Amino acid sequence: MANQAVQVEHLERGMGLWGALAANLLNMVGVGPFLTIPLAIAAMGGPQAMLGWMLGAVLALCDGMVWAELGSQMPDSGGSYHYLLQAFNPHGAGRLISFLFLWQSLLIGPISIASGAVGFAEYSGVFHSFTHLQLKLVAMALCLLNLGVLYRSIHSIGTLSVIVMVAVVGTCGWIIVSGATHFHPSLAFDFPPAAFHPSHAFWLGLGSAVLIAIYDYGGYNNVCLIGGEIKDPRRNIPRAVLLSIVVVGVLYMAMNIAVLGVLPWRSAQHSTAIVADFMYAIHGSWAARAVSILILIASWGSAYAILLGYSRIPYAAAADGRFPKIFARVHPRGHFPTTSLIYMGIGSAVMCVFSLSDLISALIVIQTLLQSIAQCIAVLLLRRRSGAATDVFRMPFYPLPAIIALVGWVYIVATSQIKHIAAGIALAVTGIAFYLIQANREREWPFRQA
Repeated sequence: MANQAVQVEHLERGMGLWGALAANLLNMVGVGPFLTIPLAIAAMGGPQAMLGWMLGAVLALCDGMVWAELGSQMPDSGGSYHYLLQAFNPHGAGRLISFLFLWQSLLIGPISIASGAVGFAEYSGVFHSFTHLQLKLVAMALCLLNLGVLYRSIHSIGTLSVIVMVAVVGTCGWIIVSGATHFHPSLAFDFPPAAFHPSHAFWLGLGSAVLIAIYDYGGYNNVCLIGGEIKDPRRNIPRAVLLSIVVVGVLYMAMNIAVLGVLPWRSAQHSTAIVADFMYAIHGSWAARAVSILILIASWGSAYAILLGYSRIPYAAAADGRFPKIFARVHPRGHFPTTSLIYMGIGSAVMCVFSLSDLISALIVIQTLLQSIAQCIAVLLLRRRSGAATDVFRMPFYPLPAIIALVGWVYIVATSQIKHIAAGIALAVTGIAFYLIQANREREWPFRQA
């Protein structure tokens, strides 16, 4: 930690709206929805799991408005690091709160990337029966491959993102059309007795389903993490955030209904490759293999996009003098952060030793505790200061979307497992301790001398 920003070379604004939208969509449409549909069905015990997907979409849209407003107001790489620092006073508590975001990102970034890689490895089991160790090695290899792919200029990355995005959206379209032409309402709406009875089990199950849904919707903020590399950012960042949520929300709801209208939910909740089973039931083995290949491409693209976004966070903090300056290094020709990218790539490979379910739960709960809740408050504080500025995006129906998002995040945490809540609290406590030690050494807030 240092008192003054280090001298670094700026990143290049080389990605337009389509590249930004693709970076979000690739992050959002990974292997998640193709693996987690059975988890959501099991959590609620029937097709009423669609309620979890609907509430997840509402939460994502409301939280997306928070990101869109903050991203438009402060269009720099690093996202929440800048938002929290400015909202909570850059000369006071904002230093601690923004540091906690950075602190959790050093863990959450690798976890998020690893979840996509582990999902890729598990879905690859459709083609070959891997041992547990082999699956982990496949996931680790994917993380290192993406590190190599991203070690280049943002221009070529934007082009590649658009190409993979087309393949991803095409896959979702094939699934939806196949389901629509073979849809059976009696299967899709085969609700068990008391499916919507508001019992304790119902609320816990709904919380789990929303957690799963928000993981699959997650990624709409990716463009904010690379804000310093987006052209015309005050317009393109909000557009990319909100358009990606709408597109993915429609795709996910349609895919879920399509699958539930073809496969009986009582067997579907136990499937390990539900979309392959779905396509096999409609078109046969060739379709199951083909869609599995496309899903693997989508999951690779997701892990790749997540690594792209998170690799900019340590860079942003180091460029601001809040993190070791080695993380502020920029490639002399490609103009991308090198050390930060390498750290996230190798860190994600290490995190692949954990299971997908643990990675998902830990990711959402820790991120909510140390970032999402604080950010909903941050947008309220910043709006109060900025007043009626007209040159940036302003969320409609303010402050309702921010309040809905805040309530949703609190509900998810309240219905989560104690071990993941404890992990988030432990991470916060260690981060606070580390910050205070460093702040005392550097005579920064709250130890700054008058």
